[in-house]
Amino acid sequence: MAKVKAEVGGMPGPATKMPGSTPTGGVGLRDVARAVGVSTATVSRAINRPEVVSPELRERIALAVAELGWIPDGRARAFTTGRSQTIGAVFPTLGLGDFPRAANAIQRQLLDVGYTLLLACSEYDPDLEFQQVRKFAERGVDGVILVGLAHHPDLLPFLKQRNLPFISSFIYEPAIHGSCVGPDNHKALVTMTDYLADLGHVRFAVIAQATENNDRASARLAGIRDALALRGLAVRPQHLAIGTWTIEEGRRLFAQVMATDPRPTAIICGNAPLAIGAVLEALATGRRVPEDVSIVGYDDIEIMSHLPVPVTTVRVPGEEIGYRAARLIVDRVEQREPDYPLESEAEIVVRASSGPPPKD
Repeated sequence: MAKVKAEVGGMPGPATKMPGSTPTGGVGLRDVARAVGVSTATVSRAINRPEVVSPELRERIALAVAELGWIPDGRARAFTTGRSQTIGAVFPTLGLGDFPRAANAIQRQLLDVGYTLLLACSEYDPDLEFQQVRKFAERGVDGVILVGLAHHPDLLPFLKQRNLPFISSFIYEPAIHGSCVGPDNHKALVTMTDYLADLGHVRFAVIAQATENNDRASARLAGIRDALALRGLAVRPQHLAIGTWTIEEGRRLFAQVMATDPRPTAIICGNAPLAIGAVLEALATGRRVPEDVSIVGYDDIEIMSHLPVPVTTVRVPGEEIGYRAARLIVDRVEQREPDYPLESEAEIVVRASSGPPPKD
């Protein structure tokens, strides 16, 4: 097919520019329409609703767009449609767990349906998260993806006052079905605790991140406690250690709980770095895993399966959560009901770091 040549010379200047053209000699919608021999409305439909345009015409328009280097004017489209085709997402961090995989999946899915992702990190600070959401609103995003349900007290009223659609990710609560997508954190840790208890463990320690401003961590801790309570067991105070999200902290907290009497025989770690640190410290101090102590984690980052003792863990489907979060927020923006599952099932991946308790 011959290349499309655009004749844009002699176009009116900025003061009298024709609709659909851009100032200072830039290429506009009208130039694309003229090159293909169709109306500007047809080009607009091919860009925004390609399913209503024939494949042959879509190909011709796509070729013209590529040859001319035309980019749709987002500001003009937002003025016309009332939408910016952008979604804002605030994650606590992009350095840990499944958040990076989810962010990548969100971006891919949004691009597939014509939306752009704006991404920010709150560092688990509700004030910072609120500031970022306000900035998103100022930029005219069509919707917002949040993580969890613990936020600044003014955040959700702010979004509702502006009728700005939002969803919560990495959490699933039946009571708010339709506005959340992710795993049931409580149920996942009940399952993990039951697995260890069924192996015969009765002395449990928990190494976890702080639960302040982190309802997912709170739900996991509650899952452990509830599962043990049904068996008449509990985590002893000296066996509960709270810290930060680092491997170094995992090593320190492991040493702390193992210095108690009696020592725990199973340690549940609230995230992957803590579990990695616990395993490394156990091996460095001559403890056998799992013969002396079982260690399990939450999240399944790559290194978990490559340690000298691979770690049993809760695997959360981060990419699936991101994909569904993107679909759900677009459905809310475009006022559609979701026809796909919103709860992403976590699974227990059993590896060499867990086994029956030592015989006293």
